Parts: sequence; structure tokens; C-alpha cells
Amino acid sequence: MFDVILVGADDSPTARRAVEAACEICAMSKGTLHIVTAFDQLSLVGGGDTHEFKNVINEDDGQALLQSLSFIAKKHGVEPVLHGAKGDAADILIAKADEIGADLVVVGNRGMKGVRRVLGSVPNSVAHGAACSVLIVDTTE
Repeated sequence: MFDVILVGADDSPTARRAVEAACEICAMSKGTLHIVTAFDQLSLVGGGDTHEFKNVINEDDGQALLQSLSFIAKKHGVEPVLHGAKGDAADILIAKADEIGADLVVVGNRGMKGVRRVLGSVPNSVAHGAACSVLIVDTTE
């Protein structure tokens, strides 16, 4: 059913849970998993859940994060395709999903409650902007 699965993740524990869920789906469907992270020159800084998709500082940090996330996939018997890109996380996820012909985009639900839900969040933006199915995984602690 899902041949091409894309998951967006930063270095948060909640994002890692979204990667776990995407890996489980990918292993069951025998599809291809793409892991995407966004980075920029300036890291978004906020306490608690102020930012639901924390940008890493630079491309090197982004590549290191992707390698770390790939170990989660490999534990599930999935060999992921890794993508890092500079810019807004939601925009990158939507564009990459279009580029690779994703059947499913997986994101965590961090930022879906409170003020971030009204002001905009990555999961909300992806759900409204992606041209494929979107799974918003409950990653609350």
C-alpha cells in the first residue's frame, strides 16, 4: 500500500518516535523509507515545546543526525534514504514528498496543541500541503 514513505525528524525524542512508527510501517509494507531533516545557519531556540521541529545548526550536524536516525531504521531491517535540506521544515517535507513521489508522510504531533496549533505547526502545515497521505503520530510523552 505504501511503497514510498517519508518521515521528517529533528533531534527530539518525539521525532525519534515518529521515525520508529515510519520504520514499522515501512517494514510491514516492504517499501522504501526516506528520512528528512531540515537545517539552517541559525538554530531555532525555544524552551519546552515552543518549536515542534527544531532546526539543527548546520549541514554537518544535519548529516550526523541523519546517520543517527538511520540506526533506528536499520534496527527494523529497513535501509533508509537520507535527505538533509536547508530551510523551513514543513516546506522541505512537502517538496521532498512531491519530488520522490511519496505515498505517505509521517510526522510527530508535537506542536498540534495550544498556541502552536493556531499559529501553525509542521504537522498541521504538512497535513494541509502534502499531495499524499499524512500520518500524524501521537508522540506525546
